[in-house]
Amino acid sequence: MNPVVSAWGVHLYTALGAVLGFLGLEAVASANYGLAFFWMAVATFIDSTDGTLARRFRVKQVLPHFDGARLDDIVDYLNYVVVPVVLAYHARLVPSTWPGLLVATMPLLASGYGFCQIDAKTDDHFFKGFPSYWNIVVFYLYALGTPTWFNVATLSIFSVLVFVPIRYLYPSRNPTARRTTYVLGALWGGLMFWLLAQFPQPSRLLAWVSLFFPVYYMALSVHLHLRANASTNGR
Repeated sequence: MNPVVSAWGVHLYTALGAVLGFLGLEAVASANYGLAFFWMAVATFIDSTDGTLARRFRVKQVLPHFDGARLDDIVDYLNYVVVPVVLAYHARLVPSTWPGLLVATMPLLASGYGFCQIDAKTDDHFFKGFPSYWNIVVFYLYALGTPTWFNVATLSIFSVLVFVPIRYLYPSRNPTARRTTYVLGALWGGLMFWLLAQFPQPSRLLAWVSLFFPVYYMALSVHLHLRANASTNGR
């Protein structure tokens, strides 16, 4: 296939995430939250695979005038931030009053800052600061049926963590524990789709069980961050 056509095909694949974001917002407006989470999950799959395709087809070299990374960030902000935050507010996971609106703006503003940092993704393949996984955060707040005060606290804490320069693993690029991460991630993905199939009443027990992967990811990221700091301070 013509390399230019292949490269544009990869960009189109990335851009489809914006269409999925639109479908997600439409599902939220219809109070079909299971469908909204499904579209977010599909968008996450695209985001997890488009980078591999871009490197495979040498997109940067073939189309040097087109910034695929910027397109990716735009789509990610829509699907990882805007759609889940709108869902959280629409589903009344936070108060449907002006304080609730204030809480909902925190992830939007914090992640807007985070996405615009030049070193948001480090050269050694880590995210600096909480990497705006609001789709996952909001999914668990919904699936676990956590109380409003807990939801408010969770969204507030993770908003602050965007500004804290902890290094979080970039799973698709960082080679550290890649096999373990991929295996656990695949199991977790299967549980996510199982939970999605159970909407509008997903199993809370299964949701608790599926937390093994987010806990693993956070623990590994903090461990690697502390180890890197200790190594730097020991020089």
